[in-house]
Amino acid sequence: MTLQRSTRLILWRHGQTAWNAERRIQGQQDAELDDTGRAQAQAAAQRLAAREPDAIVSSDLSRASDTAAALAALTGLVPAYDVRLRERAFGQWETLLASEVEERWPDGWARWHRGEPIDEAGLERIEDMTKRVGEALQDIVERHPGETVVVATHGGVVRHGIEAVLEWPTQVVYSVAALTNCNWSELHHRPGRGWWLHAHNVGV
Repeated sequence: MTLQRSTRLILWRHGQTAWNAERRIQGQQDAELDDTGRAQAQAAAQRLAAREPDAIVSSDLSRASDTAAALAALTGLVPAYDVRLRERAFGQWETLLASEVEERWPDGWARWHRGEPIDEAGLERIEDMTKRVGEALQDIVERHPGETVVVATHGGVVRHGIEAVLEWPTQVVYSVAALTNCNWSELHHRPGRGWWLHAHNVGV
């Protein structure tokens, strides 16, 4: 009996934006890469191209899709786009500086950092985000069995994608370090074996 090759998902956080640098909440706002972010994407793409990916799937927000484009230029692959890979929607927090959010919603800010529910300001529920991201990752595996797929996305998506497929409690995944801009985590999946986390916060 031949053991089926694992599917490898490389969950790649986008490069830096000006909003990242000034600690402004982006959520689903379409902030673009800054010069640092573009350089990060180019450097990371060199390493990821060496992994010989079979496909690229990206969030449709430009900071992710432009990051994906750096890898596409080296590999010749045409990225697919999935709105389910967008960052968490942060409601009234979006466009505000972190310091402004902390001042106006101190309890909600503290709860967010602990991975707890926030019933204010119109934030997307953690359970809803985890569900959509988990479904997106499962669909990618089904479309690309045994292949290596680079998924260009957002830090929160990677965190909650890991939570979804590994069925970790939210509090556990919040104990894992957040991804640095343009770093990646790697998940493997094999039928009969399921999912496992192969690497986290890898980068240049």
